[in-house]
Amino acid sequence: MQQVEITRDYIEQVEEAIERKDADFILGTMADMHPADVTTVLYELDTNESKYVMDLLPPDTGAQILSDLDYDIRTDFLGYFTSAEIARYVNLMDSDDAVDILNELSVQTREEVIALLDNEEKAEHILDLLHYEEDCAGGLMGKELIKVNLNWRVRHCIEEIRRQAEDVERIYTVYVTDNRDILVGRVSVKRLLLSRDDTPVKDIYNPDVISIESFRDENEVVSVMQRYDLEAIPVVNIQGRLLGRITIDDVVDVMQEQAELSRQLMTGITENVEEDDSVFRISRSRLPWLIIGMVGGLLAAQFMGLFEADIAMLPAVALFVPLITATGGNVGIQSSSIIIQTLSSNAVVFENFAQRILKLVLVAMLNALIISILVFGFSYLFRHELKLSIVVSVALFSVVILASLMGTITPMVLDRFGINPAVAAGPFITTANDLLGLAIYFGIAHLLYNL
Repeated sequence: MQQVEITRDYIEQVEEAIERKDADFILGTMADMHPADVTTVLYELDTNESKYVMDLLPPDTGAQILSDLDYDIRTDFLGYFTSAEIARYVNLMDSDDAVDILNELSVQTREEVIALLDNEEKAEHILDLLHYEEDCAGGLMGKELIKVNLNWRVRHCIEEIRRQAEDVERIYTVYVTDNRDILVGRVSVKRLLLSRDDTPVKDIYNPDVISIESFRDENEVVSVMQRYDLEAIPVVNIQGRLLGRITIDDVVDVMQEQAELSRQLMTGITENVEEDDSVFRISRSRLPWLIIGMVGGLLAAQFMGLFEADIAMLPAVALFVPLITATGGNVGIQSSSIIIQTLSSNAVVFENFAQRILKLVLVAMLNALIISILVFGFSYLFRHELKLSIVVSVALFSVVILASLMGTITPMVLDRFGINPAVAAGPFITTANDLLGLAIYFGIAHLLYNL
């Protein structure tokens, strides 16, 4: 298969071929396409056109396409397939991908699909996995893996690997279990091939194996696999019995979902939305933080009204309000982004807390000193007002330090109380720092001009 460039011209040719039912053109041009490229083409077609193309493609290609489709699109798309057609694709999927598909169907359709599966073992695997929540290790795992018994000999192991490998697309390692199916270790395929046929597995296996319990949250799965640089991790129950494995491709999907959620929260979007969602849903996801920002702006306006006399006496003070608010917001977002990245990696940020805060203060003071000196020079050079330049530079120095502290501490406090720290970034930090910056700026101006 080769990577191809999907152009608008090609999409139009496919649409014309579908209209005239030219199956030869579609199969001929898509024969060497990677399923991911075919999926890109389907995104540009309407549902009926996509269904026509899917019916022409080989079942294994269709199975991979269904596995890769976005959730919202796939849920609607599956409504155009019969239970028998869905079962044909599910037969060719890994069990974890198959469960994702079945969870998007009605209960009746789901039961019909399971009843139509050719492979009884796969049906049993799917039924086992349907009991787990989607966001835990059990919901992420697949049942396809290679395992051998501790008491077997190498010859027996290799024969069993050949049998089991028919259902396993990628073999990362061979897991070793005892007679009760308890995970006790692992052995590499290379070690098995280099050992004598009559060598017992218990003499060559490695008992050092990292596993995760089926009830663990998906975030813990990501953290463990990142920390130990694993391509796959076995999943066990509370007794240590081997249930399945989670592969790196499933973890990458979770990481992408986490990154997308954090990005949306940091930009003030409270729901997981896509570009093709309804106008109402997209508006609803954006409106809460826009209202908070509006309230913050109204409070800032009211706050500035308290210093109306000072502004009337020296109107030039108002010229630097955008500088104060923008700088405070930018500094807060920078600080919060760094701490959120640390928290997302499950690093222990509360260890050496005093040392971290001291380092933060030193960085903030250095940045604040440089910025305030530059602003003082700029203000005095162009306006020739010493007192105004002092007010702006001192206020900016204070705002940078306090915004840095707030941008760091707020996500840590929210994380401590079990709230997603990403909500602290973006609109929240910006709005809060606007009010804080104005309070400092006008407070300093009032004190200095009334001395």
